[in-house]
Amino acid sequence: MRAEITSLLESAKQSVGLLRRHLDWDTVERRFGELTARSEDPDLWNDPEAAQKVMRERNSLDEQVAAIRKIESEIEDGVTLIELGEAEGDPASITEGEEAIRRAQAETARRQIETLLAGEADSNDTFLEVHSGAGGTESQDWAQMLARMYARWGERRGFKVELIEQQDGEEAGIKGATFMMKGHNAYGWAKTEAGVHRLVRISPFDSNARRHTSFASVAVYPVIDDRIVIDIKESDCRIDTYRSSGAGGQHVNTTDSAVRITHVPTGIVVACQQERSQHKNRATAWNMLRARMYEAELKRREEKASADQAAKTDIGWGHQIRSYVLQPYQLVKDLRTGTTSTSPHDVLDGELDPFMEAALAARVYGAPDGIEDVE
Repeated sequence: MRAEITSLLESAKQSVGLLRRHLDWDTVERRFGELTARSEDPDLWNDPEAAQKVMRERNSLDEQVAAIRKIESEIEDGVTLIELGEAEGDPASITEGEEAIRRAQAETARRQIETLLAGEADSNDTFLEVHSGAGGTESQDWAQMLARMYARWGERRGFKVELIEQQDGEEAGIKGATFMMKGHNAYGWAKTEAGVHRLVRISPFDSNARRHTSFASVAVYPVIDDRIVIDIKESDCRIDTYRSSGAGGQHVNTTDSAVRITHVPTGIVVACQQERSQHKNRATAWNMLRARMYEAELKRREEKASADQAAKTDIGWGHQIRSYVLQPYQLVKDLRTGTTSTSPHDVLDGELDPFMEAALAARVYGAPDGIEDVE
């Protein structure tokens, strides 16, 4: 076996070993076995709430165990292909084996990043809000571009993406939109996107084809499940109903089915117009409010809570976490980690994982200092 292939194989095996240590593999396997035995107990579902907790933890560990075993199997298959190719003088088989090992190594690296998702609610589904900044049509169009970007990212991840509420702009774009993304670690990944996003481009709305800078903000908060209890007094809330906006056929614009809930003590406002039924919209809005209240509590536990809040409330210069430049050159730059892409259109089509992975790593290992914004 050639020296470079041997080196590749050793690197892949070391990466898998490191991942096993990060996951505390012996504990994972032992706990998975315990939960599997409990899941086969016919009396488990006598307590549905406890059963759901058991199954949720078991399914999460099952996914981790299956992923590690698949990676190790792919490495073994790659080695087999290389050995057969060398024995039979078949370069194509050798190349295929190398590619299999490289894919396994790349998946191992991705899994190592996911071990950083150990927060209290990281594994939960998530709500994601996009809001346009000052600037009218320009920023509203940018907000719509961001909303599409996150919807595409969620689809790439295999998440179920649902539009909960949207406020259309006067001429183009949107004033705001709220999505729910359902999938394992949806909140853990998406939380890295909270903040202000800046766009630089030749405006399609400017007849003189001048460059414009637009801002929009993103807020992310976890969907609360039955493990987390958030007590909200209904007397502290103001509930308004109104007609849904946008396209939707005969029913949606003729009945007051949309619901807005304002939590008066904190000023938190949530709204839902997804369903035709006011009852369903009200239930979703309450879930959103509970999630926002929980997210606010998580923020208070973090050292940078005040800075994060300032970034949310001031959608403009000095608060952006990422800049997207479409003209006169092509560049996306994250101002927290220094991560860049020279293909903004791919990023705007949902290719966000490198930025999210770098942001997760920075939360644990620290971010580089002195990162400058682009012009």
